[in-house]
Amino acid sequence: MSDETVYQVPDAWAERAWVDNDKYIEMYQRSVDDPDGFWREHGHRVDWITPFTKVKNTDYNGDVSIKWFEDGQINVAANCLDRHLSRRANQTAIIWEGDDPSEDAKYITYREVLTKSAACPMR
Repeated sequence: MSDETVYQVPDAWAERAWVDNDKYIEMYQRSVDDPDGFWREHGHRVDWITPFTKVKNTDYNGDVSIKWFEDGQINVAANCLDRHLSRRANQTAIIWEGDDPSEDAKYITYREVLTKSAACPMR
């Protein structure tokens, strides 16, 4: 890509950010120095049906095998939607932008996602 325009983060956004550059470097270094501890901590940021006891299981010999949280069981829909409904039902969950610039963006709330997913025949 030949356009290398850098857009500065507005100060107000930077003040609300969970991670700044120093925090990112600290987190990255921990992920390298203590990957099991780092990912164990972050694995607890979501709700598990069956909590994991193994963070990772890797084997790079022969047929490479990489498994994360392999003995845990998770419900992705519950983590992405259900657990947010009590506090965020009327907040935007998804901003949809179509391919046609003449189409308006759609702002879909958590409640609308729930309502539409309940009507989905695959559910």
